[in-house]
Amino acid sequence: MNDWNAATTEAPLDTAAYIALEEQYGAHNYHPLDVVLTRGRGVWVWDVDGNKYLDCLSAYSAVNQGHCHPRIIDALVRQAQRLTLTSRAFRNDQLGLFYKEVCELTNSHMVLPMNSGAEAVESVIKAVRKWGYRCKGVPEGRAEIIGFTNNFHGRTITIVGFSTERQYQDGFAPFTPGFRVLPFGDFEALERAVTPETVAILAEPIQGEGGIIIPPAGYFRRVRELCDRERIVLILDEIQTGLGRTGKMLAEEHEGIVADLTLIGKALSGGVYPISAVLSNEEVLGVFQPGDHGSTYGGNPLACAVARTALRVLVEEGMIENSARLGPYFLAGLQSIRSPYIREVRGRGLMIGVELHPEAGGARPFCERLRARGILCKDTHQHIIRIAPPLVITRDDIDWALERIAPVLEGRE
Repeated sequence: MNDWNAATTEAPLDTAAYIALEEQYGAHNYHPLDVVLTRGRGVWVWDVDGNKYLDCLSAYSAVNQGHCHPRIIDALVRQAQRLTLTSRAFRNDQLGLFYKEVCELTNSHMVLPMNSGAEAVESVIKAVRKWGYRCKGVPEGRAEIIGFTNNFHGRTITIVGFSTERQYQDGFAPFTPGFRVLPFGDFEALERAVTPETVAILAEPIQGEGGIIIPPAGYFRRVRELCDRERIVLILDEIQTGLGRTGKMLAEEHEGIVADLTLIGKALSGGVYPISAVLSNEEVLGVFQPGDHGSTYGGNPLACAVARTALRVLVEEGMIENSARLGPYFLAGLQSIRSPYIREVRGRGLMIGVELHPEAGGARPFCERLRARGILCKDTHQHIIRIAPPLVITRDDIDWALERIAPVLEGRE
């Protein structure tokens, strides 16, 4: 037996050995909790040592439907046995059906499929710039896009160039010009900043990586009115907030608005296969002509088949309603915890943030203690714990979690 075959047939390792392999051979661009997961089902995951955990991150909302949902896995297997990739040089029998179903579900007119959230964001940056030049009459090379403080739209050079997180930019300059960053939720500042060269406003309805930051009520209705008045494209990045996470199919529904461009991803496949999509009116995506933009894997039949089933699961199994019903219950339970460390608990649906006072010593030690109690969650912006379980969570699961979260946040263990 050669060395390669020997390496792939070894007995399973323990936690320390798996971590050592990652540290030796992997790039060190992540700082994960020291748990090595090996399987999952619904809201639960198990590590290589047999310990069971309640997943309160859902892979940053990619696993809204729960881990390894049987209907989605079945769709993956069946399509993988038929046809996986054609490139867009040819058509496939899943793409048009995916377009139709996602448009009907989200009241969109046109879809551009991509693979990742960052690719979807890059795609709309190209689209709105071209729209600005071809349709709005902005002078070539002068189009400006407005973003917001504490934004997170991905990790490409263009996107980190308008981030306000210093680490995301450190050592990566020079950056793409054409962006202005304003305080999130400050409508007056936004209104003052708009110029005839403003082609788009790009925002998350709720800032996830920023710490579950919810803008003032009515903010996005005013932004929508501003965009209509000044002929500006409104782009809402719903890659984390969309597909049921906040108790609505799309978070924009809480404000009763419709964006010109909406970005979805993550839960679009239930965490099973990479796919994202730009949902658009015809005017903006209509500027793309053959050869303007593309992706070898974008719109592949495997991704489309998985996404079609993932969307049906969300709707047919009542997961969005479950988020709307149990999100406030989980939020209220967390808000009832009496802890000197907690500054604020906020959220919408099953997208919740627990912000700690700086004196608490940071959120990560609390996440580590929660892991020891069987709950997996993640810190962000140093002082905030994100809690976002799969939308299949039950009231009993939440009660089980609260019994373990309370003593940790109260400092009793």
